Amino acid sequence: MRERRLGVAVWVKNTRAAKNLRKFGTIHYISKRLNYVSMYVDANAFDETIRIMEKLHFVTKIERSHRHEIPVEYNNARPDKAKEYDYKQEKNQVMALAETLMAEESSPATVGST
Repeated sequence: MRERRLGVAVWVKNTRAAKNLRKFGTIHYISKRLNYVSMYVDANAFDETIRIMEKLHFVTKIERSHRHEIPVEYNNARPDKAKEYDYKQEKNQVMALAETLMAEESSPATVGST
């Protein structure tokens, strides 16, 4: 089963030293221009891991990700019109229209002969 992870942005003085952060979690991205590391840390030991990382000499600042706090299910979302459309109902309507047209084609031939 997958472990629950939380995202962290770690601002560092030098990106070479950022490789030492591998033992604290999974590194997702290292920005050489802005000198930060985007990584995931185990949620069970999150606070303890942050305290240890803050004590490292090459770490300047640590920012926690709030992405896990954002709701992804919306109650008042407008329904999608394409999903509402019932294609089976349309097929039944087309078939009924075709049957009426076929019936009309066969009945005028008998009416025209009188």
